[in-house]
Amino acid sequence: MEFKSLGSLALHMAAQEVVLLASLRAGLEKCAVKIEATAKGEIGHYQSGIGPFPAWADLADSTESQKSKMGYPSDAPLLASGDMQKSISHTTHALETVIGSTDEKMVYHEFGTLKMPARPVMGPAVFRNKEYIRRVLGMATVSGLIGGLAIHKSLGYDVTP
Repeated sequence: MEFKSLGSLALHMAAQEVVLLASLRAGLEKCAVKIEATAKGEIGHYQSGIGPFPAWADLADSTESQKSKMGYPSDAPLLASGDMQKSISHTTHALETVIGSTDEKMVYHEFGTLKMPARPVMGPAVFRNKEYIRRVLGMATVSGLIGGLAIHKSLGYDVTP
């Protein structure tokens, strides 16, 4: 690229960064939506192990009995009233996203306790989407870079290498 002044170089650099950051943020949001949906979908169904995360152990007979007495579905781990599943959400700000649950019991299920085996939800949801995340963020990066070049070309800047 050729720039006729330091001002045009500064404008180029600022615009390039803005377009790239916007594209990356959109990609990150897309990944967060996918991970949130995956995590919600894991609740109520026994999960196989993936990566460093163990397969879910069967619910204890006492737990199944208690769930049955309360009118909750049987053979549906972590699903009782559905509140835990509904509590999973995400927020994205700039280039940071937080995906989690506001249900205080989720941490006990994610990591287990001395009396209860771990039935992780959030970690496996991210791990199950690992390739999707790589693909989406990679495409967002390329799109942001190319989009920045397209903007400069439309402004009349020479964008040939």
